[in-house]
Amino acid sequence: MERSLSHYGINPLYQYLSKVFGEQETERLMKMYHVGTSYKWGGSTIYWQVDKDDKVRTGKVMLYNPKDGHRVKEPRSYVGWAHAFLHLPDFNLCQCFFGEHLLAQHPTMSVAIVESEKTAIIASHFIPNFIWLATGGMHGCLNQIAVKVLGGRDIILFPDLGATDKWKSKIPLLQSVCKRVVISNVLEDNATDEQKAKGLDIADFLLMAETPQMALQRLIKQHPPLQHLIDCLGLVLVEES
Repeated sequence: MERSLSHYGINPLYQYLSKVFGEQETERLMKMYHVGTSYKWGGSTIYWQVDKDDKVRTGKVMLYNPKDGHRVKEPRSYVGWAHAFLHLPDFNLCQCFFGEHLLAQHPTMSVAIVESEKTAIIASHFIPNFIWLATGGMHGCLNQIAVKVLGGRDIILFPDLGATDKWKSKIPLLQSVCKRVVISNVLEDNATDEQKAKGLDIADFLLMAETPQMALQRLIKQHPPLQHLIDCLGLVLVEES
């Protein structure tokens, strides 16, 4: 895992997020969440699952489009597992939440749970007062074994559009170990029919607002000499808090 936390220049997710948050913030997020780079498919993203005891369970390898940050699904879906690519003998997969290692670093912080690993990373930039974990699927780690690490925590669920009812059915399971569990209806209450049909998640809505880095990239695209001016003068983007 540690060897993979580099070569971000060929990592398509890093390339996309750098246009949104800038390289420094993107690298901070990637390192914080143990997001690696694979040479698979010419350069792809590895979401390492590291548990609360800092043990690496496995890594999910996914290919993204560096231009829009969406998964590549044509001509097929490019998704695989690090343990499968490494041909580990007698491997017994027991998944944990993506980002679970952060729980030990913040023992009292409230936890927000989403489905997608990419969403957890993006949301942690915009809303850093939660530990953002990902289930890795609609059901994913929402099972009796995996949720034990959430014992005593305040939990808020942010299901993708269209998945709210299925995640509501998981609330009793979470309530058996967690201090408090609520489910956010903000997306369902405010999304259009088209957005619901696409199954958007909270990250899609957070990215609808243009970040300073996105505004700069738009200006550079409109006026390419601007990048040369920035490089020559050593200019840096200063964001107001």
